[in-house]
Amino acid sequence: MLTNRIFKFLCLLIMVSTASSCKKWLDLKPENGIIRQNFWKTKEQVQAAVLGCYASLLGAPAGINDRPLPEYFFVWGEVRADMLAPSTGITNEELEIMNVNILETNGITNWRSVYRTINYCNTVIDFAPEVLQNDATFSQQALDAYLGEAKALRALMYFYLVRSFRDVPLVLKATSSDDQLEQLAKSTGAQVLQQIVKDLSEAETTAPLTFNNLTYDKGRITRYTVNAIQADVYLWMEKYPEATAACDKVINSGRFGLVSSSTWFTSVFVNGNSNEGIFEIQFDKQKLNTFYTMFRSRPRFLAANIVSDPSDGLYQVDLQDATKFDIRGDGAAANFGDGRIWKYVGIDFNSIRAAEESYAHWIVYRYADILLMKAEALAMAGNGQQALDLVDRIRIRGRALNTGGSSGTGTSRNVSPSDTEGILSYILEERSREFAFEGKRWYDLLRFAKRENYKRLNILLEMVSRSVPGSLQQSAIAKFRDPNSHYFPIYQYELQTDKNLVQNPFYK
Repeated sequence: MLTNRIFKFLCLLIMVSTASSCKKWLDLKPENGIIRQNFWKTKEQVQAAVLGCYASLLGAPAGINDRPLPEYFFVWGEVRADMLAPSTGITNEELEIMNVNILETNGITNWRSVYRTINYCNTVIDFAPEVLQNDATFSQQALDAYLGEAKALRALMYFYLVRSFRDVPLVLKATSSDDQLEQLAKSTGAQVLQQIVKDLSEAETTAPLTFNNLTYDKGRITRYTVNAIQADVYLWMEKYPEATAACDKVINSGRFGLVSSSTWFTSVFVNGNSNEGIFEIQFDKQKLNTFYTMFRSRPRFLAANIVSDPSDGLYQVDLQDATKFDIRGDGAAANFGDGRIWKYVGIDFNSIRAAEESYAHWIVYRYADILLMKAEALAMAGNGQQALDLVDRIRIRGRALNTGGSSGTGTSRNVSPSDTEGILSYILEERSREFAFEGKRWYDLLRFAKRENYKRLNILLEMVSRSVPGSLQQSAIAKFRDPNSHYFPIYQYELQTDKNLVQNPFYK
């Protein structure tokens, strides 16, 4: 598998850009001089460095105690939203975020791991071109493909940062010695997004269409991964024709499709690398997914909104016909009996994985996301019926219950194609069913709320009423009326070590 090869090269990458200096800004210092003098001689070393970029997503180098990036992506994308409730194992830091009481001392806001991966990408971008002069068997085409992967992965990391913190330092050069360490100020969110668009535009022209290997096609960045990120970025930037065009590039490729209802859970979440997968962070037996220990028993979080009344919940069931149910609900998103998040621990709808089988992938993008992103863009462009047709495709595959069943329940909405706001609400609701606990919920809520100068701020205020304890709701609502509160504070350690950083104004 991909991770086997990645970890063979990880030690090489650590020499390239290790985070051994724990007292320097962003912990980006590699061992002085190692980059130019002892590396970057052969095409194999370039490949090692690129694979190391992917390896960094799975965990920190040896000796550094930090979360794997998918764990950050899960917490950042879910804990601030409304589909989780605290359980016995929750930490104070997680509870602070859920209760809209985030402090700059909260370690969950530590962006170090993301910048570590960014520096690995920067290192490839800066130094891989030298190998053309050192290895006659290394072609410009191969170099450009590697650079495309590195630029797209860097763009993805910055997209997580800009959605989570908004204004962040924009680091575009590798840190290769103590002499190059800089104290950098923040760039604005708009400047970061501009760089993301630039990186993706350049990557699109050179990233491989395929590696002719299923695992690589799903676990490394292809041109279609670039298109998926572009669609997401353009939606965030409210550029709807561009988002539609990016989605169409994936759709028209003919390389992806929705997995059938009968095999959906097993193909997408148990086995991984399904026809639906576009980009997946891949765990395996040599690098297990930490979500297993989080959710296998006595879960940290309960899926509160989907274990409530089954006849009036997120998925709903037909109380008079047990054969009618949304396949994405009980035994897929979560175990409704005890609230465990199931996508990362279940082996089927009823059984849990063995510990040694805990390598569920973290799915960054899959085809269903492309269809619903396109539906969103079409709705904003006034193409309501086309948007509704795409939502129906997702619902049919998910066996979503329609209104008027034998128990009178259902999750369909009778929305007019001319009712843009109604269609958007329907899409947002459907995204919550389709992507439950895949790290997307908070970013979806914020994107829909902030659109058109926070035209629908009520989305976040209503979320608070569902997710924050009653005694704290008024305080949380007051905070959320300030858009600055929708982004994390800069972690205290970074402020102490980089005097050019200025705290998010909400947290001053």
